[in-house]
Amino acid sequence: MDVQPDVGAAESHQHMPRAWGVMGLYAGEGFADQITEGAHLIGARPAQVKRNPRLNILAAAALLDQEIRRDGGARQAQAATPESIRPALMRYAGFSPSPAEAARASAVGDYARTSFAYDVLLAQDRGVNDRGIVVPERAIEWERAFDADQLVTLRAPMVRLDAARDRIDLGPYAVDPVTETLTRGHGDDAPAMASGAGPAPDVGTQSTDYGPALWVPSPYYRSRSSYSSVTIHTAQGSYAGTINWFKSNPYSVSAHYVIRSSDGQVTQMVRNSNGAHHVGVHNGTTLGIEHEGYVNNSSWYTTAMYNSSAALVRSFCSKYSAISCANAYNGNAHSGVVVLSTSIDVKGHQHYSSQTHTDPGINWDWRRYYTLLNPGSGGTTKYLDRFESSVGHFNTSPTYSGSTTGISTASSATRNCSTRKNGSCSLRVLLKDNASSSAAWSVRLLSGSGSPSSNTALTRANGTIGFWVYAGGSGMKVGVGIDDSDGTERSTTKTLTANTWTYVSWSLTNSAHWNAWVGGNGAITGGTVKLDAIWIERAQTAYDVNVYIDDVQIRN
Repeated sequence: MDVQPDVGAAESHQHMPRAWGVMGLYAGEGFADQITEGAHLIGARPAQVKRNPRLNILAAAALLDQEIRRDGGARQAQAATPESIRPALMRYAGFSPSPAEAARASAVGDYARTSFAYDVLLAQDRGVNDRGIVVPERAIEWERAFDADQLVTLRAPMVRLDAARDRIDLGPYAVDPVTETLTRGHGDDAPAMASGAGPAPDVGTQSTDYGPALWVPSPYYRSRSSYSSVTIHTAQGSYAGTINWFKSNPYSVSAHYVIRSSDGQVTQMVRNSNGAHHVGVHNGTTLGIEHEGYVNNSSWYTTAMYNSSAALVRSFCSKYSAISCANAYNGNAHSGVVVLSTSIDVKGHQHYSSQTHTDPGINWDWRRYYTLLNPGSGGTTKYLDRFESSVGHFNTSPTYSGSTTGISTASSATRNCSTRKNGSCSLRVLLKDNASSSAAWSVRLLSGSGSPSSNTALTRANGTIGFWVYAGGSGMKVGVGIDDSDGTERSTTKTLTANTWTYVSWSLTNSAHWNAWVGGNGAITGGTVKLDAIWIERAQTAYDVNVYIDDVQIRN
């Protein structure tokens, strides 16, 4: 594996510093010169660290080890936990060219470094199961890594708390039982959190233009005349690095929004009422969205990112009469600059006149994106997950939700290509009993990690939500949870016949199929809704049980 920036391109996207090799190390150009420093640490030449995957990984390891040792010496480095190296991860990020500048960095820079550390720990917390790469989950004790305000801002998953009520009080904080993230609540005492994590960044935690977004301002913007289009970008960099770059760079570049690959988190950096500096002569008439990742690597374009981005654009279409989601580009992806008609309202950076940039490029799925922008446009059956290339929305284990009971953390949800109903693969859910508990099995298998913004919008009218399921044991029941306009509703459960494929479904318009769960009223009332989870239930047993799920879909 040898991942390199396109050094032959006329310019890097938004002049972002190029990231080299498997580990994406910077070589200066506005960020730290990790290549030269890492090469020195391992006794190699900078050119070797850029081009040789093994040396690139070793250089990154040496850089991180150096930062960990600064906090506690060699002995402490050997005993370091993921939670304890959060300060080292922030420095390792490489967004500031020197420690002195890092010390003087603004609140936005601090937020970017904090976000980088969070991304690294989140990857360990959730694990990885994508395109044949499997990294087991390693539960992160978030309260030991960040202080409470940072956890609220980062919307970190406090998932190992049992959400038995609508809100769980933790002094002035609470856990939202639907998203299972920490929120600011009510009370007298703050929960104990990591000491030395520092104050929360001096940035707002919510955008006034788009509710799901964080607000982290960039100084680079201009007045605008009106909006008539939306521009889709690929950042050619990380989420945290892009945010840091847009707060302080020599080119005065910016975008309105930045979206994270792993979970679709959105950060707004320029108000909708202003023009961002992202597409040259068209800045005054288009809203710009940067997507974390690289043009030549399709794995960055996750289901969570597509869903989150489409939800943001749908909000533009509802606010601005000149922007119509029905007029989004709906054709083949392009590798170069291809100028499209001004009548197309949602298109890529590469589709405007007077451009040299070629993002989002050949790997952006415009037809899939169009369907997400226009729910119901894809036909009578809309597949949410088919598991042909990845686990899709179901990227966390069965025990990841704090609402799950009865099963052990050895349970897993993985893509399986030997037992399936249709196509080549399905989702295998292996359930193992928690020997220290006598509780019945009740598994909230999260879709989109339980975050509504990471899930696909579903049109309620005449809709049924369903999937194929195969239970390798008796006594199994399944249901679904739906994030509605007033909370979350849970469906009635359906009993499964063992060792056979069964199609199960629930009508979104039939109240007899639904029960109130968190904040809900026992009926689906929103015009568009999201799938929260598939629920799997069984009486407690000591035996392992396999459940296979295929073709999760909505039919209208």
